[in-house]
Amino acid sequence: MKHLKKLLVAGLMFAGITSQAQDSNNPWAISFGANGVDTKVSSVGNDSPKWIQLGNARENWNFIPSVSYLNLSRYVGDGFSFGLTGSVNKIDKMAYRVPGTGSTDVVVNPGDLSYYAADATIKYSFMEMIGTKWFDPSLNLGGGYTFFGDASAGTVNGGLGLTFWFSEQVGLQLQSTYKHSFDDNRVGNIDVPSHMQHFAGLTFKFGGKDTDGDGIYDKDDACPEVAGLPEFKGCPDTDKDGIQDSEDACPEEVGTKELNGCPDTDGDGIINSEDACPEDKGTKMMNGCPDADGDGVADKDDKCPTVAGAKDNAGCPWPDTDGDGVADKDDKCPTVAGTVANNGCPEVSDDTMKKLNDYGKTILFNSGKASFQKQTIPVLQAMTAILKEYPTAKFSLEGHTDNSGSDALNQKLSEERAAAVKSFLIENGIDASRLSSKGFGESMPVDSNKTAKGKANNRRVEVKLVK
Repeated sequence: MKHLKKLLVAGLMFAGITSQAQDSNNPWAISFGANGVDTKVSSVGNDSPKWIQLGNARENWNFIPSVSYLNLSRYVGDGFSFGLTGSVNKIDKMAYRVPGTGSTDVVVNPGDLSYYAADATIKYSFMEMIGTKWFDPSLNLGGGYTFFGDASAGTVNGGLGLTFWFSEQVGLQLQSTYKHSFDDNRVGNIDVPSHMQHFAGLTFKFGGKDTDGDGIYDKDDACPEVAGLPEFKGCPDTDKDGIQDSEDACPEEVGTKELNGCPDTDGDGIINSEDACPEDKGTKMMNGCPDADGDGVADKDDKCPTVAGAKDNAGCPWPDTDGDGVADKDDKCPTVAGTVANNGCPEVSDDTMKKLNDYGKTILFNSGKASFQKQTIPVLQAMTAILKEYPTAKFSLEGHTDNSGSDALNQKLSEERAAAVKSFLIENGIDASRLSSKGFGESMPVDSNKTAKGKANNRRVEVKLVK
């Protein structure tokens, strides 16, 4: 039975739990080290324990030079943790009160008694309360079962601890626990006296999961699969522009918050990826490119960037040779000033038409024929010059006669004379497509045929503007 108890204690040592200053990130902690047992605390009366007998520790403490305790604990929240402690020792120093002296103690060897203990503990850490990350005082309460040689008894425990954390997960643990036994006697192998047990060792926190290795535990990591930064709850900021990748429209290029993390090299408010001219400040209308002359053609595409021009002429103004305000490409008379309404060509005025018809009245034909008299040639040349001033205007030449001769003869003669004028004009540079001719014979007199003067007036060639 005794050996069964010892095996039980040994099992508790390796599967036991003790409270440490672990937290919700690393809820588990394991520690190991050496322990010392001091029985002097009860030799002067169990009612007034003396916590640490440092002055004569070598005389009173029981100690074995090896790892003699193992602890494992679980954090339960709000600074509290729970666990069990398993420890071993050898009792070769046991303090006794000398009968009749009241307070005089002697230390004897009770027979190198084996010591085993298993203790359950609830511990409260003050580290969070005092606001440090390395200095960790604590208070613990609990109970356990202790073997002194063949003797065994339950104890009620209470103690203080102090841990110095070298890092988030590794620390040096110091702890002293008073174990109150309800055995009143102090006979080795028969009784378990009240005693102090002191611990010193290393403690390690563990159990926290950090999949991406960024130092932020998965439970607090918004991006547990990708290494990130604390300020973004574990999410990455690849370009280090202060905007986490999940909210960064350009995660690999340094940008601004105003542009959702995208860069705008020229500062025109248009991100580089949408800016046709990322190095030159431009406008949204020009897709980020400048337009110095404001003609709607970006400077990079404008062959005349300082002069407003036409989009369909690469940003350059169309030429206007005659300066009439109608570009040559649209000007049907590019070398003659005209009007916009007449497609850049000059409009034939009433005065011009009067002048042409005045000339037409003075055209002299040989009698009864469609041939010109010599003195008429200058008149025809003058008419030609006028028609050249209106290169797109079209005209109708209408021949008329007096009533001398038959109607049929006069009709034929009027047609031939009008055609003769047309031929002269064409031969002297007027486009044939601009001219037409017809005769009216004697049917449209403008004067009386009873006088020589009237007949002369009726023999004429009229010029009409074709619109």
